[in-house]
Amino acid sequence: MHHTSLLALLVGGFVLAFVLGALAQRCRLPPLLGYLLAGVALGPFTPGFVGDAELAPQLAEIGVILLMFGVGLHFSLADLMKVRSIALPGAAAQIAVATLMGWGLARWLDWSNMAGLIFGLALSVASTVVLLRALEERRLIDTSRGQIAVGWLIVEDIAMVLALVLLPAVSGDAGDGATRPLLIAVLATLAKVGGFVAFMLIVGRRVIPWLLGHIVRMANRELFTLCVLAIALGVAFGSATLFGVSFALGAFFAGMVLNESEFSSQAANETLPLRDAFAVLFFVSVGMLFNPSILVERPIEVALTALIIVVGKSVAAYAIVRAFGRDNSTSLLISASLAQIGEFSFILATLGLQLEVLPHDGQDLILAGAIISIIINPFLFTLLDRRKLRKDRQAEAAKDAVAPLPIELSGHVMLIGYGRVGRELARLLATISLVPVVVDAHPDRIDAARKDGHLAVLGNAADVRVLHEARVDTADFALIAVPLGLEASAIAACLRQQATGLTIIGRAHSEESAARLLDYGADAAVIAEKELAYSIVAMIEATPQRRGSTPLPPARGFAG
Repeated sequence: MHHTSLLALLVGGFVLAFVLGALAQRCRLPPLLGYLLAGVALGPFTPGFVGDAELAPQLAEIGVILLMFGVGLHFSLADLMKVRSIALPGAAAQIAVATLMGWGLARWLDWSNMAGLIFGLALSVASTVVLLRALEERRLIDTSRGQIAVGWLIVEDIAMVLALVLLPAVSGDAGDGATRPLLIAVLATLAKVGGFVAFMLIVGRRVIPWLLGHIVRMANRELFTLCVLAIALGVAFGSATLFGVSFALGAFFAGMVLNESEFSSQAANETLPLRDAFAVLFFVSVGMLFNPSILVERPIEVALTALIIVVGKSVAAYAIVRAFGRDNSTSLLISASLAQIGEFSFILATLGLQLEVLPHDGQDLILAGAIISIIINPFLFTLLDRRKLRKDRQAEAAKDAVAPLPIELSGHVMLIGYGRVGRELARLLATISLVPVVVDAHPDRIDAARKDGHLAVLGNAADVRVLHEARVDTADFALIAVPLGLEASAIAACLRQQATGLTIIGRAHSEESAARLLDYGADAAVIAEKELAYSIVAMIEATPQRRGSTPLPPARGFAG
């Protein structure tokens, strides 16, 4: 049955990761925690089925390549430059403080200085997956606070990429200081990295977009996806073989070069499922290395490691952000965002073992700290959410006291949602002398609506009190411009219950969501794709050079 070990590992890994990831999501914890626990269940330290310990690291290596390729693909120098004044020095200071704390714990455990350095670096860097997911769920990525957090994360990622490159040279010197002085080792490594970077910037920047352009003209989606994966894996393997640098650095630069091309968005979308799948296998393989007995045998060391991650690093980040003159809310958000560790920590731990510098207990402590911090992190964000909700209510009360909706308001249009669609609708309504009243649950969007000169009410449109505040009883129309179908249906039902004579028009993405809107009380539903198609054909109809055509039917992209 040896020939089936790969299949057994894949099946067991994916099935257990799915089950435990879904349970973690159900408990409002990051699915990444479930993937790690799936690996623990498949590992040699727990009873039952045991995955092939030799195959797991190879699958993990592919996962590392695709993870780093994804990091490079989303790397934006422009976003980093917007917040460089705080992200660059702040992240550097926080990494230094957290590394020093980790090094101190390692020295207390009688580990070597090099082991302490790797251990401290592993505790200093936050998980990209966990942080971005938390910001996306709260729609904070496009806010100033979110941009600082993302910029901070980018600096941490760059620092860890450099660490992955330099640590083999430094550790080699530590083992043979007489024949390989540290300076020579570091300079040799930097020369190799410099040669690779120069090659990618001079050759890769021209060849990769040129190659993708030719593949795009073939109009074959499978070939495009295969080409992107070939670039990621090929550059990573080539960088290690020809230049002696890590797979991680090669994949990162492949993604970064591709990010500069016009095909970056398509490449990210086409390869996302495979990147996600191998990322899951990466976390599963990392979990297989974890020995849960350390939680019982060395509880003090585990607790100290977790405290460095959740408390020490967070307090340092909070103090640094406050020192740069940022408000308390921004400081708390950055602090909570960094109170966990993830994929780079695991990569560093694996490298430490490969270099025979970090003891196995060090890897177990890093994994234990990661699991504990990932469990705690959502609760920190929940505390911030509650704090923000209290402040929003206070701000809402203050704003409403200063500028309530006019008592005589009637015949207006309730506009539910002020995203890209809602903002354009508000502008168009104003051009035809209709008064929009924006309703949105996100304070940033309400602030934007008021800055644009519109009346606005903060709150969930499925709440009866919010609807009455927006004068649903005197409105003529309600336009539902939120993107989520279930949320739109609940709003339509509440609107219909409160105002039977109100004309309700909703936004839908499919026939099913349009039918659901109509069932819940909407008078019509606009299907975006159909409306786009009709608009394009209408443009063709209006073109004078057209040699003749059949008139368009009167129906549009509406259901109702």
